[in-house]
Amino acid sequence: MSESQPTHHDADLILKLYDLRREPVMREARTFFGQFSPKSLDDLMKLAGAFGTKEQAYLRQVAGYWEMAASLVNRGALNRELALDNFQELFFVYAKIQPYLEEYRQKMGTPQFLRQVQQLAESSAETRERTVAMQKMQAEMARRREEAALAAR
Repeated sequence: MSESQPTHHDADLILKLYDLRREPVMREARTFFGQFSPKSLDDLMKLAGAFGTKEQAYLRQVAGYWEMAASLVNRGALNRELALDNFQELFFVYAKIQPYLEEYRQKMGTPQFLRQVQQLAESSAETRERTVAMQKMQAEMARRREEAALAAR
């Protein structure tokens, strides 16, 4: 149960966050990230280390956007329940990165990378279940892509 009811300010902030997601370059970044399927830490490290590439910039843009949005919730500037109603994509992003996150932080020397996203995504049994469900969905999608690729040969 929420400690407080969402306000008009919360609704306005959610709509502003939505507008930012619709910005053309952000749409490109989100599309790329939707197709990015790391199978190992090396896949994530390769992308993160590809400085100067559009793809590396997309990773930074998507991660930065969700880190900012999660921070607004974690710091109390945005109603948590309203945010969770609208942040399905945050779980999509976190589910892809979560298996590699701690080792990535260590190897890259970035202990704060996706710290706010992690805090929100692991803040309750419900949010942890959403992450697991998203990981299962992503695994099933990858399996189907592989089957389709094999069938096309």
